[in-house]
Amino acid sequence: MARRTLRTPLCDMLGIEYPILSAGMGPSLIGEETGAPVGLVVAVSEAGGLGVLGGAGYSVEELREKIQEIRKLTDKPFGVDLLLPAQQVRQGDAPVRDAGNIPLADALAALPRAHFEWMMKVKEDFGLPDIQVAISAGSTVSRPHAAVEACIEQQVPLFCAGLGDPGFMVESAHAAGMKVLGIAGNSKNAGRIARSGSDLVVAQGHEGGGHTGRVGSMALWPQAIDACAPTPVLAAGGIGDGRGVAAALAMGCIGVWVGTRFLASDEGGALDVQKQHMVDATDEDTRRTYIYTGKTSRTTYNRFHDLWEESGLEALPFPLQALLASAMVDMFNQAGKTEYVAPFAGQVSGLIHDIKPAGQIVADLVEQAADILTRKLPETVKVA
Repeated sequence: MARRTLRTPLCDMLGIEYPILSAGMGPSLIGEETGAPVGLVVAVSEAGGLGVLGGAGYSVEELREKIQEIRKLTDKPFGVDLLLPAQQVRQGDAPVRDAGNIPLADALAALPRAHFEWMMKVKEDFGLPDIQVAISAGSTVSRPHAAVEACIEQQVPLFCAGLGDPGFMVESAHAAGMKVLGIAGNSKNAGRIARSGSDLVVAQGHEGGGHTGRVGSMALWPQAIDACAPTPVLAAGGIGDGRGVAAALAMGCIGVWVGTRFLASDEGGALDVQKQHMVDATDEDTRRTYIYTGKTSRTTYNRFHDLWEESGLEALPFPLQALLASAMVDMFNQAGKTEYVAPFAGQVSGLIHDIKPAGQIVADLVEQAADILTRKLPETVKVA
């Protein structure tokens, strides 16, 4: 059977075959490859979509190396996603220590006393292993301006701001021939990102995994389109098969930004146990919480949620909470206590029943959406 065609203006804008982007899921802040490693980015781009590398958790130099590695493996367009918290962007880059890396245990010891003591008590009560990891003193989160400069220097085809407004770097990116994308969870922020000069805006509904807002996708997408016009909008949140793609296109979005379905792929960076959690999950098995990053994010429910709620602690600001949570998840994983280890994932997990190659996922999304738009809808809906 011949490959189906599914094109929108996004394809011409980005030089891709299909209007499907993988979300920029990055490694944790302690360097675990838990999201969209190079292999996933390459697989999605080679299949005709556009793969996006999540840059959070890398040092600036590691980010540059990953970009160069992608370019060695594919000549297709790709993107890089960075987290740009407004406060960090305003205050500027943190100084880089001469050592380059610092022991994670030292960084954790600098957390507020109540949080550190609670973590140490959990470690003792559960017999968790010592923390041996070293983290970069110059991460892309603590040095957003240097990370942006690395992307511009490398002329990444698509720059994506997974958090924050990329308006401050749009002019420089355009001068380097790059496109810029921002992500929002409500129509107000979507319109603000569009007015700041971004070429594309992703409107992510409440259902989505990772950092997500309060407005459901079906309500958000058309309002974001109106708020952003004439800047085009991509849909995110609750898209796991071709039905979601078709719905987004029918709504007026020019493409989709897909996270959970690609995380649950052969190339996805989640641990095998985390992928199995996604396969086993129903639509009600995720939680929107502050405990993993200090900002609202959706993950698969696991016993770490209960443990945190019992602590009575308030979540720390990003990225301190992300550092604490990443360390604890790593310790639980090393101890084999997988009931405390689960991935960022959206409510669409209930649609995921298997782990397959990312390229096959792209093909399935295209085939299902094309079949709905060209056959099923005309057969079902009669318009006079």
